[in-house]
Amino acid sequence: MSDLDAEVTAALAASVLPSVIARGATIRVADSSDGVVTLETSGSPGAVLPILGRIEAQIRAAVPGVIAVRLTASGPPGDAADLGRAAQSILDAEVNPAIAAHRGQVRVDSVGGGWVRVRLEGGCQGCSLAEVTIRQGIEPLLRARLPQITGVADVTDHEAGTDPFFSPEKR
Repeated sequence: MSDLDAEVTAALAASVLPSVIARGATIRVADSSDGVVTLETSGSPGAVLPILGRIEAQIRAAVPGVIAVRLTASGPPGDAADLGRAAQSILDAEVNPAIAAHRGQVRVDSVGGGWVRVRLEGGCQGCSLAEVTIRQGIEPLLRARLPQITGVADVTDHEAGTDPFFSPEKR
């Protein structure tokens, strides 16, 4: 066990582990290198995901050498439905509240072969910044939270958008 592993394990035990156990899961350090810590969870699949942001903040505050926290589940990989539910949960908690100000939302359309296919709705459908939102916002967030995904694909019919927040004319 490296020094970073030991420091993160101590931080987990001091501030995070009781909350995770109370939610029906366990969590441990699976790997750490170059300041990136991978945590492995077992137990209830939805126990850690909703509080991952708080867990990362607590670890980064306690262990200054940590620059990022990733999450993986122990055991056999989940099926596409589990991955889709996990991705939608992240979108609902971390993305949709932000883009609601633009009258938009993101929904998981389908999952297969490690790809999460998303559909942009409302003001995001036809928005000239949709690709930026996916490539610089949604995809990095989902890849950090769900390391088992291969990528994110936009399956939105942008041409059918009737009220985009940033229309192509606004560029």
